[in-house]
Amino acid sequence: MNSKTLVYILKRLVLAIFTVWVVITVTFFVMHAVPGGPFVGEKATTPAVQAAMEAKYGLDKPLMTQYGTYLKDIVTKFDFGPSLKQRGRMVTDIIGDGMKTSAKLGVLAAVAAAIVGIILGAIAALRRNKLIDRVIMVLTTAFVSMPAFIMGSLLLVLFAIKLGWLPANASAKAGATGLVLPIVTLALYPTAYITRLTRSSMLDVLGQDYIRTAKAKGVSGWRIIFGHALKNSLIPVLTYFGPMLAYIVTGSLVVEKIFAVPGIGRAFVNSITGRDYPLIMGTTIILASLIVIMNLVTDILYKVVDPRINLE
Repeated sequence: MNSKTLVYILKRLVLAIFTVWVVITVTFFVMHAVPGGPFVGEKATTPAVQAAMEAKYGLDKPLMTQYGTYLKDIVTKFDFGPSLKQRGRMVTDIIGDGMKTSAKLGVLAAVAAAIVGIILGAIAALRRNKLIDRVIMVLTTAFVSMPAFIMGSLLLVLFAIKLGWLPANASAKAGATGLVLPIVTLALYPTAYITRLTRSSMLDVLGQDYIRTAKAKGVSGWRIIFGHALKNSLIPVLTYFGPMLAYIVTGSLVVEKIFAVPGIGRAFVNSITGRDYPLIMGTTIILASLIVIMNLVTDILYKVVDPRINLE
């Protein structure tokens, strides 16, 4: 690793920390600006009990004091505080439990989407305007256009209710087969998008001068495809894959709701509806951090895929 690359990485790390701080600050103050509170909607809660609960969790202190304390706890102890709704549980424990499932689903879906999308995109590019290219483009257009909740519902009705081949939810009793439908639902959109990216990028690369030169020198077709064309067409895919992986790993809210997946997405939805401030902040910070990290990793991978790129 040369000095320029190291300086670039250090600059991006500083920018990443600043970005996460901005996300924390904006989320914290916007969240507290919304009328109401976490204990307002609870049954049989008198004003005295509500005031006591706010004092217990420090919500009675000035907003800037709460903000300073929250930042200090994150930086010094990586502590997001206790959940206001799931009494007796820490936010880090809730996020950790949810991430075990969400990360498994997300990684499997992302890897499957990348592999299938790159293969289909390469096939479509190499068979441009042929029947298989048209079929792939029609299917990818349909998958890109169809929202996840519609696709998930269709798969649920077809494979779980009508055919009975797969479980309808991802509960512990369903086992590994219960994860199939959520993974497929999560993977369909990125698969279609990566297919289209690979196809368009590979068509551009196949028209470059160095490809024609390689053909003129008698280089084998497979070497041209895999050693030159496909490798050099992956940069747009990498640009999309990094943030996509972070988003999928943190859980798709709709998909986790449809298939009753006990992941971080469902915990995030429940935290919003219940005004669970610490859990809202914790899940938002994790999502923002993963996206920032994956963007940094993606930029570094550019250099691996194409050594001509200078990181400055």
